Amino acid sequence: MDWPHDPDGEQGSEGMRKFDMRIIADKVDEEEDFPLNRDEFVAEHGDDPIRINHETVVPMSDIFEYIDDEEFETILDMHKAVGAAMRAGDFWDYHPQGADPEKKHA
Repeated sequence: MDWPHDPDGEQGSEGMRKFDMRIIADKVDEEEDFPLNRDEFVAEHGDDPIRINHETVVPMSDIFEYIDDEEFETILDMHKAVGAAMRAGDFWDYHPQGADPEKKHA
């Protein structure tokens, strides 16, 4: 994919030192950006590359497809929604309690 910037550059994952939630969190200012409108945030950053792991990069909009909340009151609310979306979209290979803890433990 032709990314708007290098997934591993300073705007991306800083040479593969940062991954998924950290890259997304760096796009907001905890003091000034909240409450944060999901659709406006995705309109501005949806094409930005998010490195999931050493092999996988996806557009941020792919992750936010799994978020139903229209607004985040705090950065913690955003973190919780992004974490749930990462699990729901099966972006993460490892789940601390297993992908389906009722049937399959980590």
